[in-house]
Amino acid sequence: MKFKSITAIALCAMAFISCDEDTANIGTSLTSENDRLTVTTHGFDVLTRSIAVDSVFTRERRGYFGRVKDPETNTYVKSEFTTQFNMMEDMVSTFPKREEITSRDENGNIIADSCFIRIILDVSSSYGDTLTSMKLRISELDRPINNELMHYTNFDPKGRGYLRQGGLQYDKMFSMRDLTDNDSIRNLIETNLHRNTSTTNDNSYYDMLFLKFNKPYTDKDGVTYNNLGTYILRKYYEHPEYYKNSYNFIHHVFPGLHFETIDGTGVMARIMEMDMFVFYRVINEDDDDDEDDRDYIMMSSTEEVVQTTKVTNDKEAIDRLVADNSCTYLKTPAGIFTEVTFPVDEINTSHPTDSLLSAKIVFQRQNNQSQASALAFSVPDKLMLIEKDSLDSFFKSRKLFNNLYAYQVTLDKNAYTFSNISNLLTRMHKAKEDGVKSDPNWVAKHPNWNKALLVPVEVNSIKSSSTSVYYGTQTTETPISTENKLGLTSTRLVKGTADQPIQIQVIYGKFKD
Repeated sequence: MKFKSITAIALCAMAFISCDEDTANIGTSLTSENDRLTVTTHGFDVLTRSIAVDSVFTRERRGYFGRVKDPETNTYVKSEFTTQFNMMEDMVSTFPKREEITSRDENGNIIADSCFIRIILDVSSSYGDTLTSMKLRISELDRPINNELMHYTNFDPKGRGYLRQGGLQYDKMFSMRDLTDNDSIRNLIETNLHRNTSTTNDNSYYDMLFLKFNKPYTDKDGVTYNNLGTYILRKYYEHPEYYKNSYNFIHHVFPGLHFETIDGTGVMARIMEMDMFVFYRVINEDDDDDEDDRDYIMMSSTEEVVQTTKVTNDKEAIDRLVADNSCTYLKTPAGIFTEVTFPVDEINTSHPTDSLLSAKIVFQRQNNQSQASALAFSVPDKLMLIEKDSLDSFFKSRKLFNNLYAYQVTLDKNAYTFSNISNLLTRMHKAKEDGVKSDPNWVAKHPNWNKALLVPVEVNSIKSSSTSVYYGTQTTETPISTENKLGLTSTRLVKGTADQPIQIQVIYGKFKD
């Protein structure tokens, strides 16, 4: 029997082992007398600890803004959102000819009737009471954000001087559920959105904020317009080349906006969609109607342009949790990860002539009093185990778990179970083996060579439907990328210490000589 058959046999072995702890006859039962496979199991000690995470890399377009009190630490967590607006390549074709616009001021100059931003909130993924009152401040950026640091959650546009002094600034009191809208308005919005799902679990209505920019706006050249929309319209007719693409629009017309909660506590709102509308009137081509037609242009906050969420945690509170030796923590956004140190050398030297077939490890959750509270943060649903030194490049490349150095599981029965991480252990062993051959000081230079991190994640998927005569219409979700979790989550895990380590169960296989 060839060596490549070991993998297939290992799967069968694992199935038997899960049902019966007596492994003495597994090799005999799976193979013939001439090529008998001997299968053995061994448990090894694994150590874990909490590590503070100052910031994480993110391109999450569904950002957050708000401020809440963490019931676990009695300190505050705050998120701010900064975005540019996408100018599609064919956007210029949607602008009417100058002479077709009938919205004019007393001097005959083109104006916008109104300008506003619509923010659709994903209430089911937000935190807090939908009726809690908060105050949001929207500020214009002074210049485009092009620095690579913009994608980290400790990037501070305000602190780095990116907000325009004397530029547009708008304060808005809001709650996630706006009860000032009557039923007819709600139904109208719902009908026009053409969506199949709502943004909240307890109502079919789409919860959203409307930010109206209809006050006078002064540009950097000191020219004042009756509103922001008029500025955007006139700039197009003066310089249509600025609207050729997003880069030109952001660098020559409008760099973007910053969203920050400046008053109130108790809400962390997640943005599902953000769009800017500029309304105007054009010549009516229908002779039966005397009124001019109402038209608009729309620009959206999308992942094709810069979007960044700044996260502020209480550092002292995070450090106190990290120092807690009774457990390890997982805390988002950008709070605490759990580091795992694997006994790679011991796993390989204890069975030097055997092949590593499988390695299973379980991280058990610990319940605590704060998580029983109605105000407690949710428990991370999806968790990734990833080689520590691959963390940054993984998220920058927008990769998916590959069962090589990145593994993903879903919480099940109060535990996170990684059923087979043998590829990760083999990869770590090979990296050290090759490294030491070329550099005796390789281990000292690579202190994380046998370490991995447990990281709460969110998986972006696309839905597709297929119809067949036998199964009818079926909808499937295809994962396309993995992001750091920016929502509020927290949980404790059983800690692996020298006195009470966590066990990793390893299965080895060997054909008789």
